Amino acid sequence: MSSNRTDNLYSCLTVSFSERVATVTLNRPKALNAINASMIRELSDVLDEIADRDALAVIITGAGPKAFAAGADIAEMSAMNPQEATSFAEKGQGVFSRIESFPRPVIAAVNGYALGGGCELAMACDIILAGKKAVFGQPEVKLGVIPGFGGSQRMSRLVGRQRAREICFTGRTVGAEEAARIGLAARMVETDLLSQAQQLALQIASNGPRAVSLCKRAINTGADLDMSSALAHEAQLFALCFASSDQKEGMAAFLDKRPPNFSGQ
Repeated sequence: MSSNRTDNLYSCLTVSFSERVATVTLNRPKALNAINASMIRELSDVLDEIADRDALAVIITGAGPKAFAAGADIAEMSAMNPQEATSFAEKGQGVFSRIESFPRPVIAAVNGYALGGGCELAMACDIILAGKKAVFGQPEVKLGVIPGFGGSQRMSRLVGRQRAREICFTGRTVGAEEAARIGLAARMVETDLLSQAQQLALQIASNGPRAVSLCKRAINTGADLDMSSALAHEAQLFALCFASSDQKEGMAAFLDKRPPNFSGQ
């Protein structure tokens, strides 16, 4: 499939579909793509749209050269009371958890500032590609608050508790090279970030869709289990693959020395 959306229904996002890859662009460049309540709602809506299409991988990036998302919208948050803040955090967490558990792999192409909520959004994705000018951080303590969209939890799982404490307690920023070195990003990309994200997405999309989805589930679910339970869970998902036509096609293609033609079934 190769089609681009022309009747964009979103005010804070754009979405396009090409070669079974969906590209979602955070589109508030004048506000450095800051995440507000409307963007959170639209991220949920765009996941529904992608689920209804046959996209096999998703890329999330930011509009403009400066930012992936420079944080949550401070102007919107500044007047919130505790009840409103709870609702805002829970809605953001809910959408980011949907991204984390979305059945298709999600790649964050971080093209600039990914601070606060932007860093939290990137960490909810499966793979982070950091452009050379990418800057990560959880600077919320400098505003008298803490991360609210899952940053304190996902950061520690990605880089370890001690390093997460140092990053979150100080509010310092992390450049692309350091992010790749400590495991916050999969790798730093020197040039053509979006092109390389698309190449990675296409490489993923060329594999068995059901197998990739189950592999994502195995990794995400197993991370919260003890090793014995995680291995049992992996074995169950491995066995599920053998009820699929893709398993039969993939192994037959290997034995026949030809490219597989996966159906996703």
